[in-house]
Amino acid sequence: MEVKGGPITVYDEFVAQTQAPDTIEIRAQVTGLLEQQEFADGARVRKGDLLYVIDQRPFEAQLAQAKANVAQAQANLINAQQNLARNGRLIAQKAISQQDYDTAVAQEKANGALVDAQKALLRDAELNLEFTTIRARRDGVMSSSLVKPGALITAQQTLMATLYSNDPMWAIFSLSEDKLLELQKRLKHPPGERPDQAPPFRIKLADGSDYASPGKLNFVDAAIDQKSGTLQVRISLPNPERLLRPGLFVRVIVPSFENSNAIRIPQRSIRELQGTKSVYVVSAGDKAEERPVVASRRVDNDWVIDSGLAAGERIIVDGIGKVRPGGQVRPVLAAAAPAAAPSEATARN
Repeated sequence: MEVKGGPITVYDEFVAQTQAPDTIEIRAQVTGLLEQQEFADGARVRKGDLLYVIDQRPFEAQLAQAKANVAQAQANLINAQQNLARNGRLIAQKAISQQDYDTAVAQEKANGALVDAQKALLRDAELNLEFTTIRARRDGVMSSSLVKPGALITAQQTLMATLYSNDPMWAIFSLSEDKLLELQKRLKHPPGERPDQAPPFRIKLADGSDYASPGKLNFVDAAIDQKSGTLQVRISLPNPERLLRPGLFVRVIVPSFENSNAIRIPQRSIRELQGTKSVYVVSAGDKAEERPVVASRRVDNDWVIDSGLAAGERIIVDGIGKVRPGGQVRPVLAAAAPAAAPSEATARN
């Protein structure tokens, strides 16, 4: 065949797993009996939607007592203020001792501090009552509820459900050291520093279909994992139709090599010996010349030649086992061979 140059793009594929950017574990901030579940398992919810209600009666009683304690403390403060005013007039007339006046001043300040303390307890009681209603902190999808009405909920311990965000969705995969260096050379800067200049990322789903929306580079880890020798990379994908769910395995496809005039030859035309690749080039005198080549990328059943061949040269693709370096050959174009043409067309496709 005659070697020809043409545009080519080589893609890398990585196994990735989807993850929700915001995964919120629903836990109560107060202890009590669960009274109501206000959402259906697996339902979509909006920020602020009511999820659970814990029995409010004990907290209503605590709130009422806290209000009464504030009222009592305020009454004591008024009495202390009035007593201090009287003692202020009497001390001016030297009708009481300095110690009695100082005691009245201290009592007024103590009752003022008690009012502030009781107001803080009132605010705490109001918060506890507010915490008996648990609402969604953001838009998302609920998991199945792990508790049912009547269950005892322990504050900050009982996991009630999980809220998953669904748009956008993350896909996380690992990049080997050599792929990292290759990507750095291509971008001419460390990956992650300029995510807007990163190559586009496509996604293939488990059934082999392409995901419609491309992904954008979202995060590149700062250090390589010493155990696996890989770097964690994360892309962000729009997910308005909720086609992606957390935990899905997908394949991330990213272009790793592009050349507008690349040389691509069939794999069967290359001889490999101890890591060295070579091809038979047919010279002008129809003699076979063994030529070393460098090829580091494969596309389907073809090798992409980095160096060693030029457009217009002829190489032997079939009958290599019969060829000897420097031997005379009678070249026939592969496209003209009746039996070989269909298989070669399939390989090129």
